Amino acid sequence: MALTVFITGASSGIGMACARAFAAQGYQLILAARRLSLLQTLALELEATHGVKTHCIELDVRDVKAVESAVANLPESFATIDVLINNAGLAQGMESIFEADTDDWDRMIDVNIKGLLYVSRFVVARMMKQNSGHVINIGSISSHQVYSGGNVYCATKFAVKALSRAIKMDVHGTPIRVSQIDPGFVETNYSVVRFKGDKAKADSIYQNMTPLSAEDIADAVVYCVSRPAHINIAEMLVLPTDQTCSHMVHRHEDVAETCE
Repeated sequence: MALTVFITGASSGIGMACARAFAAQGYQLILAARRLSLLQTLALELEATHGVKTHCIELDVRDVKAVESAVANLPESFATIDVLINNAGLAQGMESIFEADTDDWDRMIDVNIKGLLYVSRFVVARMMKQNSGHVINIGSISSHQVYSGGNVYCATKFAVKALSRAIKMDVHGTPIRVSQIDPGFVETNYSVVRFKGDKAKADSIYQNMTPLSAEDIADAVVYCVSRPAHINIAEMLVLPTDQTCSHMVHRHEDVAETCE
């Protein structure tokens, strides 16, 4: 039987790239996101290209009851989850702590922290019963460094780092592995979401430098999963060569530095 990978936020960006990368490795896929139509289109592509089986779930990771039901009602052929990729996440706004929209805070906390917790709660319980599995949490360079305007987003990603380490402690003594992949600048729709649809502003983040692609991060995820069973890649920080830290980005022309 093919191994199974469960991916949240699979309808675009890093999640979609991970789906394609694991399909190429012969994994069957549980694809979860809020936009079911995009998942179904991706599933048809992967089934046609790689012949893999897929199971699509319309899922908002902020809804704990929906997450519990989705995991509890998986088809029998998808019931053993070998890899969980906690990819769903977002940033909203770059205002100071005294100017920000508190609804933005709630959304980031609910998706980036609570969503990861809810999915991990029910999937890791299955992994404990089967005594196997690998949890991959997608963090950020913001798991390591705070930058101006990143207050609550950075706090959520610091929380992801704490949770990655805590989950590994909770499964200590089992074969279950836990890894965190921390990207720097990745050109996806991340910045469009952060700037609430302002594509010109989002595009300026990557101007005159070469960012990572979603496929670069998917490749890092596959690398972690494909290591021998006695190796656990606990944490991997992946940056573009043009980025040295959160606030230092080399522009190939005289363009002001920025942050993500």
